[in-house]
Amino acid sequence: MARSAIEQMQKERRPKRVDTLPEGVRHWGPPGASMIVSTPREVDAILRQVPPGRVTTLDDIRHCLARRHGTTIACPVSTAIFIGLAARAALEMRELGAEAVTPFWRALRADGALNPKYPGGIRLQAAFLEAEGHRIGQKGKTSFLVDHEAVLADLA
Repeated sequence: MARSAIEQMQKERRPKRVDTLPEGVRHWGPPGASMIVSTPREVDAILRQVPPGRVTTLDDIRHCLARRHGTTIACPVSTAIFIGLAARAALEMRELGAEAVTPFWRALRADGALNPKYPGGIRLQAAFLEAEGHRIGQKGKTSFLVDHEAVLADLA
């Protein structure tokens, strides 16, 4: 039976440090790079640091994780998966009546584009961002946050 995103977030996990990148992913970092594979809870905690009116990017979250763990990089695949899991859990919590949920909508792609893979797609992410006073632009088929670099949060 499939577990809810909330249940998946509650599962106890530990970050995994990879000191030598496997052959198939060595291109992710410079020669000799180390990598952290974080946890859903840790990624969720970073997302919760981003205040209203501010945003972050997947790359900024990855850099924050790498700094915290003393590695060269954070795994881009698992970090993106964990942001998606945090997003699904946040919406499940809202359905249960929670008002304060993880603000996943504040995490953008590196270029400021909205993420169509979030639950509710671009339309829901745009609605949350606009409710916080942001402007959404369109370039071709891509929706993006106007002047996103001016409102980037400083992740510790």
